[in-house]
Amino acid sequence: MSFRVVRSSKFRHVYGQALKREQCYDNIRVSKSSWDSTFCAVNPKFLAIIVESAGGGAFIVLPHNKVGRIAADHALVGGHKGPVLDISWCPHNDNVIASGSEDCVVKVWQIPDGGLSRTITEPVVDLVYHQRRVGLVLWHPSALNVLLTAGSDNLIVIWNVGTGEVLVRIECHPDTIYSACWNWDGSQLVTTCKDKKIRILNPRSGEMLAEAIAHEGSKATRAIFLRHGLIFTTGFNRSSERQYSLRAPDALGDPIVMVDLDTSNGVMFPLYDPDTNLIYLCGKGDSVIRYFEVTPEQPFVHYINQFQTPDSQRAIGLMPKRGCDVSTCELARFYRLNNSGLCQVISMIVPRKSELFQEDLYPDTLADEASISAEDWISGSDADPQLVSLKDRVFVEKGGYVSQSQSTTLTVTKKSNVLDKMPPRGPKSGPVAGATATTTASSATSNGATAANGTTQSTSPANTNSQQSETVIISGVAEQALTDLRTKFEDEFRKLKAIIVKHENRIRSLEATMKAMADRGATDATDSAPLITSTPSPTIVGTNQTGTTHDEQHGDGGSHYTNTNLAPDEV
Repeated sequence: MSFRVVRSSKFRHVYGQALKREQCYDNIRVSKSSWDSTFCAVNPKFLAIIVESAGGGAFIVLPHNKVGRIAADHALVGGHKGPVLDISWCPHNDNVIASGSEDCVVKVWQIPDGGLSRTITEPVVDLVYHQRRVGLVLWHPSALNVLLTAGSDNLIVIWNVGTGEVLVRIECHPDTIYSACWNWDGSQLVTTCKDKKIRILNPRSGEMLAEAIAHEGSKATRAIFLRHGLIFTTGFNRSSERQYSLRAPDALGDPIVMVDLDTSNGVMFPLYDPDTNLIYLCGKGDSVIRYFEVTPEQPFVHYINQFQTPDSQRAIGLMPKRGCDVSTCELARFYRLNNSGLCQVISMIVPRKSELFQEDLYPDTLADEASISAEDWISGSDADPQLVSLKDRVFVEKGGYVSQSQSTTLTVTKKSNVLDKMPPRGPKSGPVAGATATTTASSATSNGATAANGTTQSTSPANTNSQQSETVIISGVAEQALTDLRTKFEDEFRKLKAIIVKHENRIRSLEATMKAMADRGATDATDSAPLITSTPSPTIVGTNQTGTTHDEQHGDGGSHYTNTNLAPDEV
């Protein structure tokens, strides 16, 4: 006698529950771009969705309490000149979002608390480096202001958003980059490419640590790092059947698990919850959300269930765990967009009878604070992301999360250039030994400079060395060079002024000559009107361009005129 043993799991009965239509978002013109992206990004404060926009690219940002039908003229974030392809919220600042577009520019935006009251077109910073469209933007999990971008120019660029400069350029991909993902502490990077290969890279040096064929199919593949180091991929086989795999970084070409799912042609996006080791597979054009649990026991990736809807999905976003409602045992919250313009909110819930905080469902999750700075990270330091307990968090009306830290403002401190080294205007007082010219961000206040993490630093001499701006010492040699340059400009200006005066005198002389000729012609016409006499008419001697002269009658002259009837001082 045989019997089936059911696997024990606290997530075995997870089910999806869709909110009522009046609690969702309607009338959203989701983008019709063919680029493989989720077109949606969510954090505990805002919902951002890429939308159709005439004359460029734009996306809409909505606070979570602004539900219902969205007005057609709702304020947008619309500074791109081409369609927006990907957006991503900063994990360390809920008011900062990055966007990549077909115009080859990456823009970083600051969204005010409460949402947008008008359309904004001026970002905090423009990141210009890519030569072709930018289809992927991804923030570092633990380093402040570190942003990864990838474009159709086959380049991966890692930025320090706080200074607007490029930290690393990686160009080991021979074709279009489909996806990229940091590992848990941001020390490694996994990418998938159009050449069907999956690569593990050192993000600081660009060195390739491992490489293997991911899936045999020619359609787009995706890969993500799991919390404990394994890699989960989705793709297609040679028969265009969708499949997923689980791999170890040290044996990338030998999958631990490779499973075929179905024959649909939509790209599957793996959305990962590191707290529970649950993976949600959401395909573009699908009407289902499948979810799996990854465990150390075979078959390692366990299918749990699926959430079925009647409409196919166009875009989808996953709320971070700190934005979920722990009072209802909500494990995940999806924002799913249909082709009809409805953004449906779906909660994944574990049924529990107790109303107390479930510590086994909610371990410490990712916080909204950075562990290290961008300078520390590029110098070789790694750190795990900061974690926060959901038990003592602060709620708003509908169970949303409110950060305990104060609202911060992203400030970009540009590196100084030659213009920053010019001395201040004013009376010259000789060589200035030890004087400093300090470059600060345009949004810094007069009595303090706002750092990238939102804190205020004093600009007193005691704190000058701690600022990120560059300090320039102007010596006597630099002052002498500027004096020589000023003298050279003054000489050039005098020469230009002399030329202008010379031409001005020439123009006045020609105008006087033409006026005298016109007056003389009118006088001749008046004198000859009463009767015709035998007095010969004035003769104009014309000189052609070859230097020969000939006599012409009344105005039919050559290119140069000499009026013999005018006094010498009138010519």
